[in-house]
Amino acid sequence: MVESRITDGRRIAELLASELDGREDGGLASIAVTNADRDVEPTVDGSRAYDVQYDGDVVAQVFVHEERARLEVTAAEDVAAETAADGELRVRPTATEPPRTLVFVESGAAVKRASDVVAAVARSLEARTD
Repeated sequence: MVESRITDGRRIAELLASELDGREDGGLASIAVTNADRDVEPTVDGSRAYDVQYDGDVVAQVFVHEERARLEVTAAEDVAAETAADGELRVRPTATEPPRTLVFVESGAAVKRASDVVAAVARSLEARTD
């Protein structure tokens, strides 16, 4: 049996959306995938596929490229960067205003680790409101 590696950006983004919507554990109960562009086409710079909300506020956006998806985290960026690095995902903070942490999801196998990044962001935000 041959196992294929999923490296299509749109498919990776779809898998990530399913993971975020389907999991209720580890902080993901307050996460929602919203404003999905069902006709999104991958581009070199990345096309916005959907937003990720925590309790109604956008905390990240997902973009699709030809061979990967990109998660742009705009809340608890330091937590996102640390969790992504720990999960061996390629990560890059930006010096933009507002600051963002870019997490590159380069295969279907990396989707679970990317959802762990979102869960860590949600837990961090919840801890800040307690």
